[in-house]
Order: sequence, then structure tokens, then C-alpha cells
Amino acid sequence: MNQPSLEHAVLNIAAYRFVDLADPHAWVEVLRTACVERDLKGTIIVAVEGINLFLAGRERAIEGFLDWLATEPRFVDRRGARAFAALDVKRSRSATQPFARLRVKAKPEIVTMRRPRVRPGDARAPAVEPERLAAWLAQGHDDDGRALVLLDTRNAFEVEQGSFDGARHLGLTRFESFPDRVDALRDEVADRTVVTFCTGGIRCEKAALHMRDAGFERVVQLEGGILNYFERVGAAHWHGECFVFDERIALDPGLVPRSPEPA
Repeated sequence: MNQPSLEHAVLNIAAYRFVDLADPHAWVEVLRTACVERDLKGTIIVAVEGINLFLAGRERAIEGFLDWLATEPRFVDRRGARAFAALDVKRSRSATQPFARLRVKAKPEIVTMRRPRVRPGDARAPAVEPERLAAWLAQGHDDDGRALVLLDTRNAFEVEQGSFDGARHLGLTRFESFPDRVDALRDEVADRTVVTFCTGGIRCEKAALHMRDAGFERVVQLEGGILNYFERVGAAHWHGECFVFDERIALDPGLVPRSPEPA
């Protein structure tokens, strides 16, 4: 689905990649300097398991940063390969800068689960593309005829802004509670295909891997999360908006912020 045709001045990106990194602390100042030079604001978290970023700025500056990130020779994984050459990026636009400042941090995890065995950089959980999920939802089952359970892995206050029709959620206040809460669904989903989803894909990817490790048999993640679904499918089978962690607050399925922005 195409972006709105409005003349927006700011390009917003959300991206992450799970990849084994050797020394994320050494990269914090390098990343901060690259953003400051391009007048970018937002948040970057880097950890031994990868990178997670939300940034906004002028389009040329954002695209220049992404090109630099993909080719910078210092950014290599533990095997010596380019760490961020295959970064999956979700783009949206706004009339004003949605971030007040820039934050670049090294943390133990790029999304906190506190389950060291769950390492998405080692092996991804299977994923379903947005178009295929839309087809499954239209027909009421997956390609093998199994009923679906859409599992929202976001926090409860995010779910209140909007979600897929009929989706289940766990009433989370913190993502790290997910492993303890999800066991309650084991009997309910025993003969179904579970599709985990979140805003941009990072939480649902980790959630799907944990569920597979915990013995859930048929679990897939929504590739690229809700924002990717909005971009490629739109509003089908969705109600409400998608909460985002910046001053836009929420985006509708056209990737337009909730409230009209100043001209």
C-alpha cells in the first residue's frame, strides 16, 4: 500500500536486526556521531544480540545513514560479515520531527525478555508475509486448514489503541513477562497455528522463538510486524490504530498519525 501523497518533511524509520555482535559498547559513540552529523533524532539500542532503532530526519540524511550503516567496515558480526547489510526498514512520514532528542545506548538485549537461550541471531522462527496472513484471515484458516490464533505480544496499553480482529493478548505491562504468561494458552492453541505480531517485528520474533523452544508446535511470526502489514495490506482485518513510541502517538493503517499535524 502506498504512503499518503501529502508533502511531509520528515522521514521516520523503524528497523531492527538480530545478529551476533562482539562489542556493542564500542559502537555507541560511532553511531551517535553519525546521527548528530546528519541531524537525526530518535533511539538506537545496540546489544550482543543485534540492533534496534527508531530515527527521524530529512530523507537524504536518513537514507545516507542507512547506506553508511550497511557498508561501514567496523560493523561486523562474530563471523566477520557485514552486520547490518540486510536491515529491514519500515518507513513513514510526518510533517514535524516526532522525537525530542537522540539517545544511543548499549544494553544487554535490544528487547528485554531475560531468557538467554532465546537467540534470534542463531535461527529465526518461521514467518508469514502480510499478504498471506490477510488471505488466511479472509478464509478463516491457514494453508493447511488449521484454525488461527493471532497473538498480540505488545503491552496492554498498546493493544487498547488497536489490534487485529479477534486477536488474543496476555495483558502485559512488560514484554519480559511474556514467557510466564504464554503458558496459559498451551491447551487453547494445541491444534491451531499461532501467529505472533507486534509493532515492527522485534517482539513477535523473539516471542515466536520462545514458544517454539517451550514446545508450542505451530508458531509463526508476522514478517515486519503491524507496520509492514499496514504498508503492504492496509486496514483489512484490523481495527483502530497502532501505537508508536514517539510524539505521533499512533498511526492509522495508512501510516498517517492520529491527529492532524501543523502545516
